[in-house]
Amino acid sequence: MKIYSIDTYLFDAGISKKLLLCRVTTDEGLHGWGESYVMQGKEKVILEYIHCMEDALIGRSVFHIRHTARALIDDFLIRRGSPDFYSAWSAIEIALWDVVGKASGQPVYNLLGGPSRERIRVYANGWYNPGFGGDDTPNGMAERALRVKQLGFTALKWDPFMRSPWRESISRREEDEAVECVKCVREAVGPGMEIMLDMHRRLSPYNAAHFVGRIAEFNPYWIEEPCRSDNIQLVVEAKKKIAAPVVTGETLYTKYEFRNVLENGAAEILNPDICACGGISQMLDIAVMADPYAVLISPHNFNSMAVGLAATVQASAVMANFLIVEYFLNMKAASDDILIKPLHLDGGFVDLPTDPGIGVDIDMDKLGRYLYSPAGKPPAAKKTAFYFEEFPRKEDYAPI
Repeated sequence: MKIYSIDTYLFDAGISKKLLLCRVTTDEGLHGWGESYVMQGKEKVILEYIHCMEDALIGRSVFHIRHTARALIDDFLIRRGSPDFYSAWSAIEIALWDVVGKASGQPVYNLLGGPSRERIRVYANGWYNPGFGGDDTPNGMAERALRVKQLGFTALKWDPFMRSPWRESISRREEDEAVECVKCVREAVGPGMEIMLDMHRRLSPYNAAHFVGRIAEFNPYWIEEPCRSDNIQLVVEAKKKIAAPVVTGETLYTKYEFRNVLENGAAEILNPDICACGGISQMLDIAVMADPYAVLISPHNFNSMAVGLAATVQASAVMANFLIVEYFLNMKAASDDILIKPLHLDGGFVDLPTDPGIGVDIDMDKLGRYLYSPAGKPPAAKKTAFYFEEFPRKEDYAPI
């Protein structure tokens, strides 16, 4: 069975970016779904990358997944690192596994050795979207967090510095606001709910550790990406002074990069993204590499709660060192609507689907209602809000 065609779809789920879905069809009429990780305003870069790869993929066996990946890296990519390539290949790789599962009549997790668990624990993200009511003040965030708890989730994540620019240092005022936000959320949800803090690679090791020291009494479940991971020594330095598990990995794309993290003891938890790291096979490779280091895997998943989540669930079912998966509440409605049979979420857990392949399929008519088409003149894009420093106030930059 060979790859016959590759089609791409920009899915508008009502969030800040369009989601990139990919459908691979075989010469025998079977099809599989995959998804690429994309960034806001640059979605079409990955879409075009997928189609640039078509000549190297059409006619290849759908069963030769690992060999095809290696052939592309060696002969198409010429062994040059490229996040765009890995995001594009991830969609195709996931779609090929979906086809293989359908051809075999088995869920992908059964083809990978069988599941280690019946349900996949998830944590809520995207809940601070305005659609959840409240405002961006600490009290408003606390109100939204309480709603997440009432939905049955046992863990949630957010960035307490959402209104701050991406800079290595923060002002005293910004840190105070973030501390107050964590305090209010903890008081709202109580001690039994896990709170995760995502710092989005914002800070220097000192600033990251200083902030975490101030919120330690609120018992964060983890501190995610305190510093840039392209210089892993920054994360190592921060980790030495952070009294909570440290997570890194969403901006790393290959097992070679994760090897550097593991050998430096930079994190207790890794969060690779299945739609960016090379798909199901490489996600599992990373998990196996992490296991001897007693490092856990919590897959990043800023993708659809349809294809991206389904693929992540399949891989998570198999991992021995799996912890928890990211679940974006603000994508749930649109993602469920396009699926013929949505994934079942209950009490902060997603049940393993039993249908063959990755366990979901898409209603093309419904997907058509959500497609973003740049035909003609596209809607005016919002200008990127670059940050320009104003003259600092004394109280903002007083010694901490």
